[in-house]
Amino acid sequence: MHRRELIVLTIAGAMAGFASSAIRAEEHSDPALIKAMDDAKVTLQQGLAAAAEKGQPISAKFELENGKLQLSVYTAKDGKFSEVIVDHVTGKVTKSEDINGGEDLAAAKGQSAAMARTKIDLEAAVERSVAQAGGTRARPVSVFPGMKAGHAVANVTLIAGQQFKTIDQPID
Repeated sequence: MHRRELIVLTIAGAMAGFASSAIRAEEHSDPALIKAMDDAKVTLQQGLAAAAEKGQPISAKFELENGKLQLSVYTAKDGKFSEVIVDHVTGKVTKSEDINGGEDLAAAKGQSAAMARTKIDLEAAVERSVAQAGGTRARPVSVFPGMKAGHAVANVTLIAGQQFKTIDQPID
């Protein structure tokens, strides 16, 4: 790898970390998301599995988009990135759009770089975090890969009761 490519990947990874921190902070203060999660029949893990038909899942989150619950999964395939929307009730892919620029592309590149260093997939990381947080009473809301102290980790945010909890799950 050339020095310039390494610098670009490092910057993209840092930006992805900032993006995931911002998203997690927003989720932690959003009681509307906690309430909306009652409508989700599909788990984050099922969303990751459904999106895998479009490429390797590199992050996923439940979010409120225009006041409606949405399950968004970023995927990577052949050096290209997509945002895949999975129906939170049926578990079917409803839309897939290319990610071509801006903060979304920077985040996807950083997430993909982190995933290149992993030994387990995001679905397994989420399962481990759920078990760590108390099993079925903890509901996963998002998963974002990143680097921490030179190791790949998945930042898994769960709802436990009416509280958000984030677990840094080692994935390398």
